[in-house]
Amino acid sequence: MPQQDRAYATREAILRAAAEEFDRLGYDRTSLTAVLARAGLTKGAFYFHFPSKEAVAVALVERQSEFWAEVRESWRARGLDPLSALHGMFVESADRMAADVVLRAGVRLNADREIGYPGVPTSHVMWEKLVATYLAEAGERGDLLPGVDPDAVARTLCGATLGARLISSATTSCADFPDRVREVLRHVLPCVTAAGWKLSGSHKVPERLVEP
Repeated sequence: MPQQDRAYATREAILRAAAEEFDRLGYDRTSLTAVLARAGLTKGAFYFHFPSKEAVAVALVERQSEFWAEVRESWRARGLDPLSALHGMFVESADRMAADVVLRAGVRLNADREIGYPGVPTSHVMWEKLVATYLAEAGERGDLLPGVDPDAVARTLCGATLGARLISSATTSCADFPDRVREVLRHVLPCVTAAGWKLSGSHKVPERLVEP
């Protein structure tokens, strides 16, 4: 294996091992010793790639931020109506959260860090604004019932999915998160969408992504 490939594989092994520990215990309770044991690496190998446990956490937070940007761009580029794109984005996000511990740990770390910065807009608030934008566009197309407030629906969807993630994380390590998100969508969307709207069948989202 070329040296560059080995270095990449080692870095990914560190990220995954740290993610598994952070996802299980949180940042504060995770020790570097546990990460090294899980990765099967020495301290020297670790410090070649990261100067500290904090640096690994930052890398995981950055990884999840990049993923959400890719999801947004991907669904925007499909040319679907706003509600179908929004539905697909929620479902794909939930499936990936359940299947990818690296993503899941990054989300947990990011959420834990935001708690310490009161008054600063968090990723949850930014997601609410993004969802509200999709819903406002749907309203302009006539896909929402008259009088529906896009901001209120966005808060409902985001609050429900956040709660679903927290409960799912605590009870099943997010294994049932996709089912919970689908339940939220199945119960909320019919209450706000116009009779003529129909979920586009042109987008494909796996029912469940399975972690290798």
